[in-house]
Amino acid sequence: MYITTESLTKYYGQIKALDGCTFGAEQGEVFGLLGPNGSGKTTLLRILLGFLKPTSGKATIDTLDCASESLRVRQRASYLPGDVRLFRRMRGRNLLEFFARLRQQMNGYRLEQITKRLQLDTSRKVGNMSTGMRQKLALAVVFSADTPLLILDEPTSNLDPNIRTEVLALIHEAKDEGRTVLFSSHVLSEVEAVCDRVAILRHGSHVHTQKMAELRRQHRIRANLTGPMSDPPESLTKQITIRHSDRQVTMDTAGELSHLLGWLAALPLAEVKIEPVGLRSVYEEYHPPEWGQNDLLDGREPF
Repeated sequence: MYITTESLTKYYGQIKALDGCTFGAEQGEVFGLLGPNGSGKTTLLRILLGFLKPTSGKATIDTLDCASESLRVRQRASYLPGDVRLFRRMRGRNLLEFFARLRQQMNGYRLEQITKRLQLDTSRKVGNMSTGMRQKLALAVVFSADTPLLILDEPTSNLDPNIRTEVLALIHEAKDEGRTVLFSSHVLSEVEAVCDRVAILRHGSHVHTQKMAELRRQHRIRANLTGPMSDPPESLTKQITIRHSDRQVTMDTAGELSHLLGWLAALPLAEVKIEPVGLRSVYEEYHPPEWGQNDLLDGREPF
């Protein structure tokens, strides 16, 4: 594993931010972190970078201990924090030049190309930029560094849809180059689009890891019954989960639909709807939505 955490625990006084968190991310994969605000995502990222020390447990990146070898860890990583703060009196181009001199890994040609792709006006002072423009400035710095690891905390916040798409393309390109990406986001559609695996955190604990390739093969079938429903053939019983009441039926399948369609065609069904299961349904198994509260987005801007 390129990134590992072992029983990682962090207290802030009496508040437990992380509780025995254990997971691993492979080199060259895009690994997502999901969880509501307060679930420990940002604390976890800061421990990985050595900005915080765990109360107990251990974290490593490329076999380097994140607490005792934090400088070497940060030399391998580009980090986009969720609350980007930049020198407001500098012009955008001067800020980019500053970071280019600061980091040996900065790739000047890549920086120029990414600046164009993000439609970034570098002539303005940072203090006169919108929140979205400052986000694009930080993204240009992070993606331009030739580091094997990218740690991105809410990278598409405050960006318009076209630039969000460009950021996701940059993540795909980083993976194609063999770089590892740790991606924390509340936007489910983006997590589904770019991640290979996703870890779900709950109250500081790692409660589930979902392989996205497996999830993309799963489908949910909803239909109304016009008559009695027969039991599925024995060959299908292990492949599907059925829930029905009165005249409504819901079926979840973990594999290909082709084996199921013949049996479905013989059932008295009406208004059949087949759709991918999606990451939201997995997430809500561990974080059921409360009435009027939901901090996850299906590709929409928060209001």
